[in-house]
Amino acid sequence: MTSIVGFLSRGWQLLSPPATPKNPEPLRFGIISAANIVPMAFLTPASTHPDITVAAIAARDPARAAAFAKKHNIPTVHFTYQALLDDPDIDAVYIPLPNGLHYEWTLRTLKAGKHVYLEKPAFSNAIEAEKLFSSDVLKGPGAPVLMEAAHSWFHPAWTRFMSFVDPQEIRTATSIMMVPSGAIADDDIRYDYDLAGGAMMDTGPYTMGSLRLAFGGEIPVQCEKAEWSPKQGVPKDEADIDQAYEMHFRFANGGLGIARGSLKMPLSQWESPNRIEVVHRPMVVADGKEAGAVADGHEVVRTRTVSLSFFVLPVLYHNIHVQDEYALRKTESPEAVVKKWTKKADHKAYSFKEAGVDQPGEIYWSTYRHCLEQFVNQLRGRETKQWFGKHDSIAMAKMLDMAYEASGLKMRPTSTFL
Repeated sequence: MTSIVGFLSRGWQLLSPPATPKNPEPLRFGIISAANIVPMAFLTPASTHPDITVAAIAARDPARAAAFAKKHNIPTVHFTYQALLDDPDIDAVYIPLPNGLHYEWTLRTLKAGKHVYLEKPAFSNAIEAEKLFSSDVLKGPGAPVLMEAAHSWFHPAWTRFMSFVDPQEIRTATSIMMVPSGAIADDDIRYDYDLAGGAMMDTGPYTMGSLRLAFGGEIPVQCEKAEWSPKQGVPKDEADIDQAYEMHFRFANGGLGIARGSLKMPLSQWESPNRIEVVHRPMVVADGKEAGAVADGHEVVRTRTVSLSFFVLPVLYHNIHVQDEYALRKTESPEAVVKKWTKKADHKAYSFKEAGVDQPGEIYWSTYRHCLEQFVNQLRGRETKQWFGKHDSIAMAKMLDMAYEASGLKMRPTSTFL
């Protein structure tokens, strides 16, 4: 009963958070696009931040922008993206445009002297990522700040999960993100190649991104296996968009990372919508040299498995399951196992206090709200507890490129604005 009450309470506060008084001179944000993701990913989190006010919006369709602004109490509507960038009262811009438009409008925004909070994936490919991050507009004192809103890694649940993970000792890791069939229309922009669509582009920042971070933050050595399927009714040899995929990556420590995703998971094949599981290599945790631990000539070996369910939206519910399998064996004959036993434990971290970290946050803060907190800290010159910067965005783009190249699919198109 307690868990149900907590779920309902967090859900209610997530959708209808307490009113937050604004500071005297908050950062004035503009939004480029009236995309469906804007309320959840930006407007609601921004409403609970005392240092943010949403001042303006621009959309491709001015009528839609006006209707969106009226619904969400945004005071100013600009009839073009550029008009919003030219607005001297705007300090920072949230960009949730289709993937293929990210490079152009991020660069235009930075050149206008505005900070950029950019939806993921930040870029269509690594060419764009490296080009933009090497741009002079990001260099020197007073340069605007660019951050990819890779929100899932900012929640205390991820921090707590990683406290049980030893990146160098991972043997296998599997990450999945499944979107149920019917949730995304067949004509959705996610299926538009020219806008850098595809299942890997849409869910890869979660599945591949979680693998990369679990293994310590570096890109894998190679993609060893690449399986994918096109939209239903499209011959595979004519397709340039993936609807589902399974990618196997080999990392520098020899470990294997498996990423699986789908934009149209059949309900008959239902499985957890998003989950990551890490299996470590067996390691000796006690031997005869430790007084009172085990008898001479014997050792205790532990194999740890750690999983995090619902890592994409952990504010509503998540579970961190730690399973340690122990074996008491003879040191000189590892195959001679004397005894086996297992210990299991479940953990949750809806706040950083529960994660054992001294960091602000409320239990109803979404991953987006935690991410936005750090972006504002950076803009205000305050201590930044977490960050997703140049290295991370370029590494993520390279990993996606690696997957597309191994799959035989065309790379997502590079912006003509390059």
